[in-house]
Amino acid sequence: MIETPYLLFLGDAPDMLAAKVAIGIRDWRPENAVGQFRMEGCGADLGLTDMTLEQARAAGAKTLVIGVANRGGVISAAWKKVLVQALEEGFDLASGLHNLLRNEPDLKAVAEATGRSLHDVRVPSVQYPIANGVKRSGKRLLAVGTDCSVGKMYTALCIDREMQDRGLKSTFRATGQTGILITGDGVPLDAVVADFMAGSIEWLSPDNDADHWDIIEGQGSLYHVSYSGVTLALVHGGQPDALVVCHEPTRDHMRGLPGYKLPSLEQVRDTALALARVGNPACQVIGYAINTQHMSDADARAYLADVESRLGLPAVDPFRYGAGALVDAMAAI
Repeated sequence: MIETPYLLFLGDAPDMLAAKVAIGIRDWRPENAVGQFRMEGCGADLGLTDMTLEQARAAGAKTLVIGVANRGGVISAAWKKVLVQALEEGFDLASGLHNLLRNEPDLKAVAEATGRSLHDVRVPSVQYPIANGVKRSGKRLLAVGTDCSVGKMYTALCIDREMQDRGLKSTFRATGQTGILITGDGVPLDAVVADFMAGSIEWLSPDNDADHWDIIEGQGSLYHVSYSGVTLALVHGGQPDALVVCHEPTRDHMRGLPGYKLPSLEQVRDTALALARVGNPACQVIGYAINTQHMSDADARAYLADVESRLGLPAVDPFRYGAGALVDAMAAI
């Protein structure tokens, strides 16, 4: 088990999107976030107290969590001095990066010498099966997106929270490092061998009560040339009964791919639905989740109203305004 509470390490993250792991913990497990550690040049700020390692230890922090999700998941050389010092001062380390803590000889040596633990969240701990496509009991919702980092995890968590508040049967199913750090369980999907990705999602969302919903965290985008394979594994392995299309309207290109424009909501809706119906012919799109964090309230509400009027399904910002309309739409399935 990863010991809490955490000091959230932002390192030299260039912007808030790069700090999405830390942001997720701050928003969904604020009781576990003692403060933040930022290096010179950091462009992210969670609004938490900036702390030195010594101050964080005095405040009760037990684990330094790398809260940055950079392209390629690399532990940079610039971070090493801080990570080594954290181990020496009594912190455990936790990371969801592809570049594993345990594979860094200097970190491994210091951890062994100090008796501290290295937690690599992005390491599969289960021997997953190959997907068999057999229909499972219970119901499943999957968040799909126009791009990476548009709010698929937040949408799933908001829907799950709304269902829990209503006394409905629901389980959030984490598929990435942030979700796993928030909930303590899940599948690190992008670290699973390709042939077993869809099978891991079948394993993650097994047979359940007929009125129980698994709310499956989305990853990547079918239109993102770097990460579309992970998304397709979720679509086929999840066999969703319902899809929510997620979007962030203020972007002008795909995350990390300046040469690629974002697809339209209609393109993602039609492509995702066609692929989902391969595994579940009854799948439906039940609404749109729009990340309006960079829009004024007036602009956000106008945009949501336009999407809803144009596409004929509920359009909400579930984190800003609540997920009630999406949960209402799920009830009709």
